[in-house]
Amino acid sequence: MKKKEAILKVATVLFAHQGFADTSVHELAKLTEVAEGTIFYHFKSKEGLLLAILEKTRDEIVNQFEQFFENRPFESGFEMAEEVVSFYLYLAGFMEDKFLLLHRHFLYKFSESNPEFRENLEAIYNCLVDIFEKAITKGQEDGSINQEIHSRKSALILFTMVDGLVRFKNYNLYDAGALFNELMRTCRRMLQAS
Repeated sequence: MKKKEAILKVATVLFAHQGFADTSVHELAKLTEVAEGTIFYHFKSKEGLLLAILEKTRDEIVNQFEQFFENRPFESGFEMAEEVVSFYLYLAGFMEDKFLLLHRHFLYKFSESNPEFRENLEAIYNCLVDIFEKAITKGQEDGSINQEIHSRKSALILFTMVDGLVRFKNYNLYDAGALFNELMRTCRRMLQAS
């Protein structure tokens, strides 16, 4: 693994589990067996490193969903919406450290004063909500999803429910698996055409 990739990987885990302020460049350098100057050479600053992680996370999420959709015919938009919900939960487990990082409060504090952080967070969440909206729109077009619901607002609500379950799991607040069936029933009630 190249040094830059190793730094990104280890920093993701440290930032996700310890937080940004409690992760030192010294600790990161020690764990990746590189000089602190190497980290600054690649990322300019600790904030630059965090931005690089956000960009990489966005790209990985997009790539995972592209692979998921590739050559996968859906009988209806409703089926697609159910599959998107299930895949999002799978992806959050598969990329657990990155999703935990996305749920950390310090990212949102940075985004209040730093437009680059805000743009990256918005890009990640817009990409995810777009995927949910795509399924809803497809379902409205084929008649499997209620025509009367607003596709974007419904996608935001659906995403929020699913992502909330991921937060429960990431913070060990509740057994998210125990809520899966009820989540799916709620999604069906919300979306189904009458």
